[in-house]
Amino acid sequence: MRKSIDALAQLVASCMGMDPLSGQVFVFIGRRRDKVKLLVWDRHGFWVLYKRLERGRFADPARLAAGALAMSELVAWLEGIDLARVRRLPAVAASRVS
Repeated sequence: MRKSIDALAQLVASCMGMDPLSGQVFVFIGRRRDKVKLLVWDRHGFWVLYKRLERGRFADPARLAAGALAMSELVAWLEGIDLARVRRLPAVAASRVS
């Protein structure tokens, strides 16, 4: 958890093979799962958000690594909600409004 903005952006580009300027949120989790850094690019520069838990650990990050995650799910995970225990309502495929 010692890396700065430039080092994190370099990790995204070289190790992950992704574009750090894409606007996606990249999540870096500490070894003990009590610290997390988020790296995101907006129109003018990078944001790095850092959170350290005083007690406990973040839930298993396997769900984060599995694929795309909605921003609401990421915020819930950061709040300590275990996403493996949460059930989402099925998406509605509406074709018209009555």
